Amino acid sequence: MPTKRDPDLSLFFDILRTLEAANIPYMIIGAYAGTMYGISRVTYDIDIVVDLNDVGIEALASAYPLPRYYADPYQMRTSVQMGIMFNIIDTERGEKADLIPLTMVSRYRIAFQNRIQQPIELPDGHIMAVWCARPEDIIVGKLMAWAEGRSRKHAADIYEILVFHYLHIAFDLRASLDEAYIDQRAAQLGQDVLEFWHAIQTQARDEAARQQQSPSAARGTIKDNL
Repeated sequence: MPTKRDPDLSLFFDILRTLEAANIPYMIIGAYAGTMYGISRVTYDIDIVVDLNDVGIEALASAYPLPRYYADPYQMRTSVQMGIMFNIIDTERGEKADLIPLTMVSRYRIAFQNRIQQPIELPDGHIMAVWCARPEDIIVGKLMAWAEGRSRKHAADIYEILVFHYLHIAFDLRASLDEAYIDQRAAQLGQDVLEFWHAIQTQARDEAARQQQSPSAARGTIKDNL
């Protein structure tokens, strides 16, 4: 039986090291990538998009062998062909990581082409450069998710990224925020999404201005009228 442990990201970090060592193209998306650009909420998942061929599939299967791990090469090939998630399981720790093949969602290809490297700190204190979506693609992904489910967590995540940006807390010179690009993508998603995006922009600008005028002020949160 696997040992019960507090949730952490150890399996995900190990997979990132494996992807790097095997030269498998990948990209971190979602809330974890957003933490590099200002999102403060805690997440115990890393959403990883992978561009897998047969060589990469065999490399992953070899890196995570039975009996401790489950990383079925047949499942990976099927997932790539069908465009569905697959997982790697650590049976000893009772942890599971879902990986997203690039074939799963066509919109990931634009973000994948624009991905950049960002540093993350590993549990042992070492710094590792990993491939991440750019901040504007994180925001576009969250606008898409909001359009599907209207979850406030996506609004809050976008708001935090924008406040971070408007306060001129630099992400990285390679990761400046292209708001015109987000405008264009939001408009493609529909008028309601565009209006939602512009409303968050306005609130985030107001909050950044408030903090610049009163640096000791408590950090504001997104208003309930969104």
